Amino acid sequence: MTRLHLVLTIVVSSMFVACASAPAPDPETASSGYDPQQDLGLLWVKHAAEYKAITKQAYRSAEAALPGYIADTSWSAMPGQTDAEKLPPAVILDVDETVVSNVDFQLAFERPFTNRKLYDFYREHAAIPVAGVVEFVAAARKAGVEVFFVTNRPCELIDDDPDPCPQKHGVIEELESIGISTDDEHVMLADENDWDRAKIRRREHVARTHRVIMLFGDDLGDFVPCVRIKLYGPCTEPATKASRAQFVEEYTDYWGNGWYILPGPMHGSWTSFR
Repeated sequence: MTRLHLVLTIVVSSMFVACASAPAPDPETASSGYDPQQDLGLLWVKHAAEYKAITKQAYRSAEAALPGYIADTSWSAMPGQTDAEKLPPAVILDVDETVVSNVDFQLAFERPFTNRKLYDFYREHAAIPVAGVVEFVAAARKAGVEVFFVTNRPCELIDDDPDPCPQKHGVIEELESIGISTDDEHVMLADENDWDRAKIRRREHVARTHRVIMLFGDDLGDFVPCVRIKLYGPCTEPATKASRAQFVEEYTDYWGNGWYILPGPMHGSWTSFR
């Protein structure tokens, strides 16, 4: 064999080895929309049956617990709320990834993120309800429980719109489109009434007039303050991985017991700590 023949043989053999080692496309995952080049958290929320099973599980567990929390007037899901026995019961829900899913927006929008992009997206696209939430809200209201929505979407002026908070009306319209009617009094945004992104002040606002029996969210900040690098509300030090983990342990008795957390792999305070 000449030297040229030897070189050609090695090159061709290497090509066959490379082809043999490359995984063949999986027709099942290809047809499902799975793309390993994209963010798997987004794709899991969009396509996984397990995601809907988890959210249904959370809301059904909460619905089953409603009668007990309503009857036990000494119970509150707000640490520190006392003397609330005579107050009417209420539940507080986050909005994004708790009541409506932003997954289609997350898959489609061009970075960087802006609040205006999210607002415009929902002007043109139907809201997607998180599985289980519509049924839970209906059950809570039927049982005499008031439902409040606390979101960190901010109030921002838009073009020539005279509305000082068009985002609030946008949220109300989104909720109504999935079958949950509400009003200005029961939807609270960041930047309203000097509220910041620490939701604790808005939860405390509800707790002045209601016994808060349940909290729902996809982010640690939907339950406790001081979970981000940026300092909001009562926070004096940036959050760390250790401090966030400590919150989970400190309030361990609440998880699944008045506090119901849903998967939130797409965005949130978990991306903002030291």
